[in-house]
Amino acid sequence: MPIIKTENLTKIYSGNIKAVSDLNIEIEEAEIYGLLGKNGAGKTTTIKMLTTAIEPTSGNAKVAGYDLLKDREKIRNIIGVVPQDLTTDADLKGIENLRMIAAFYDIPKSVAESRINDLLNIVDLTDWGNKYVSQYSGGMRKRLELICGLVNAPKILFLDEPTLGLDVNTRAKMWKYIRDIQKELGVTIILTSHYLEEVDELANRISIIDHGKILVTGTPDELKSSLKGDIITMQFSGSDEAEAARYYPNALYSSISGEDKVRIKVENSDVELPKILSYLTQKGISPLTINVKKPSLDEVFLEYTGSSIDEDIGPEQFRRMMQNVRRLR
Repeated sequence: MPIIKTENLTKIYSGNIKAVSDLNIEIEEAEIYGLLGKNGAGKTTTIKMLTTAIEPTSGNAKVAGYDLLKDREKIRNIIGVVPQDLTTDADLKGIENLRMIAAFYDIPKSVAESRINDLLNIVDLTDWGNKYVSQYSGGMRKRLELICGLVNAPKILFLDEPTLGLDVNTRAKMWKYIRDIQKELGVTIILTSHYLEEVDELANRISIIDHGKILVTGTPDELKSSLKGDIITMQFSGSDEAEAARYYPNALYSSISGEDKVRIKVENSDVELPKILSYLTQKGISPLTINVKKPSLDEVFLEYTGSSIDEDIGPEQFRRMMQNVRRLR
């Protein structure tokens, strides 16, 4: 039985803005589930409904057996939420932050101390628990944020951009800690991220959401293999050349991004690339750049939504990203 199951979950904001429309998803117990979508696609609204932060306009869901509409307080007690914005107090020690959360949940002191020690150990912060958070590195701060969502021993953990602002190496280390947490605690993890390689690395299954609807769900390998072809991307000096290149006759699929970039899917790039270059020569066209990609999660996202996941990072998203980067330094 799924630990989360939604039934036509819908959220309509004032002005008849339908953020989520008849959403039906099933998330299995103890899996890492990735929810991917551009800004405004509906993933944040979905998470807010499942964590009882906002009420749905219609539809319902079962969260660990509890009714989303009737058992909101019970649901809050069995979930953990780690937002992308930093929430720990830098003027307190790491262990003081964790104790404050334990007190909020009325966890008995002896239970809280044992649990906090275990959590610090899982993310290799045992020696830093009694040091002020202001002394932590960016990666250590993120690890502390991670276990803050686990103090109440949740069945389900919601992670929103858990490695935002970290460098590549530190991000990879965070992936290990997330996997360790899932394995050792058996917690179900719902993950949102703008780093597609992160979701590819961590998630057992992934759903892509766009305009409030789920477009596709599957394992990373299933989604990538569904593309059945290689992607050739070419950039040209103008829109007329790009438009001409788009109509290569052996393309399984072609599209234009911006005004001068063409994306062509072919069965086998090794076979088709020489033919494409010959076709362009006959048209008197020469690409400025050529890039060949085997199927990746980036290509899956582009295939189903028509744009890359980071194309639409707006001023507010950029501001929040930079604010977190500065705070993690």
